Parts: sequence; C-alpha cells; structure tokens
Amino acid sequence: MDAAAARGERDTTRSRGWGRLLLRVSLLVLAFLALVGFSVVLAKVTLTPSPASEDLVTSNLRPGRSLRQYAEDYTFLAACKQAGGNLLLGMPFGVLLPVLVPRRLRMIRMILLTVLVIAFVELAQGALVAGRAFDVDDVILNTAGAVLAYLLIGRRLSHRYHVLADGPGRTAKPAPGPRPKTARRRARPRTGSGRTGSRWSRMRQGVRAAAARGRRRKR
Repeated sequence: MDAAAARGERDTTRSRGWGRLLLRVSLLVLAFLALVGFSVVLAKVTLTPSPASEDLVTSNLRPGRSLRQYAEDYTFLAACKQAGGNLLLGMPFGVLLPVLVPRRLRMIRMILLTVLVIAFVELAQGALVAGRAFDVDDVILNTAGAVLAYLLIGRRLSHRYHVLADGPGRTAKPAPGPRPKTARRRARPRTGSGRTGSRWSRMRQGVRAAAARGRRRKR
C-alpha cells in the first residue's frame, strides 16, 4: 500500500510538472508572438514615409523641445493625441518584455531594452524614411509609457509568470513539535516556616537530644 501510494504521488507530481511546463511555454510563445505583432505595428506607424512633412520635420536632440512645441503650437487635442500616442506606443514594452527577460532586475532590463529598441527605430526612420526625423522626446515618451504599463500591469503579470516558471516554492519547514517533558523533581514537603521537612525534623531531634542531656546533668 505504501509503495502504491508513493508511486501515485510521484505520477501526480510528474503530471503537474509537465502541465506547468506546457503552460509556461504557451505563455512564453504568446508573449513572443504579441511582441512580434507589436513590432510590425510599430514599424508600420514609425517607418511609413510622409513626403508632405519632409520640409517641416527636423531632428531633435534636445530633451523637452518637442514637448514645449506641443504645448505652445498645438491645440490641446492635438497635443494630447501626439503625446498620448507616443505613450501608448511604448506601453506594450512594459507588459511583454518583463515576461521575456530574466526575473532579476527586470524593470531595469525592460527600461534598457525599451530605450535601445525605440532609439534604433528613431534613428532608422530619421536616416531612411522620408518625412521622418529622430526625436529624443519620442524616446522619452515611449519609455515613460513602458514604465507606466509595467507599474500598472507588467509587474504583476511577470511576477505570476515567473512564480509559475519557478514551480512550487520550497517546502515549508515542519512546525516544531512539543518539547519532551523533562522529569520534574519532586518537591520536598515544606512546613509553614518554609524549611524542608527533613531539616526541621533534624532540628527537633537536636533540641530533644540537648534537652535530654540537660536533664541527665541535673540528676
């Protein structure tokens, strides 16, 4: 019975391990496909030529310059559309990259990868696409969107994925059992004065012996 129970427990543990591995691989593949799909959308949005803006667009290497331009020259709706679009464009990085990168320092890794990818895209569109230019404020806004999405969704999602990938935690240590009771010494009976009975009896015997010796001397 014990061998059969142990064999059944091993089979159950093995099936759970395979199920956990299959779920982990499925989530990893889904995250990778989602990242690829997002990359295609990002390339279509950022690398599409815009000949009408070729004479108006210039490269921006000064952080905050485009943001000030949005606030001064654009209407409120147009500024929100421009800045909000850049924030939304970076959010998938904050959701998908933490799942794909190692668990240690995942936020820092996510930020570095986001900055590298967005900077590469900005450089490519500035050098190769007509009507597009490199803008450092776009990199800042995209990275800010990635960080915001990580704090809202990506951190919890990646934490659950990595907990699932790591498997069950270490087995908890068994709770310490009750301490063995040590044999207690039997307390000697005490008299009202607080002395032990044996000592008091010896004192009474001594008093009686002294009284007997005194009576003998008187005789």
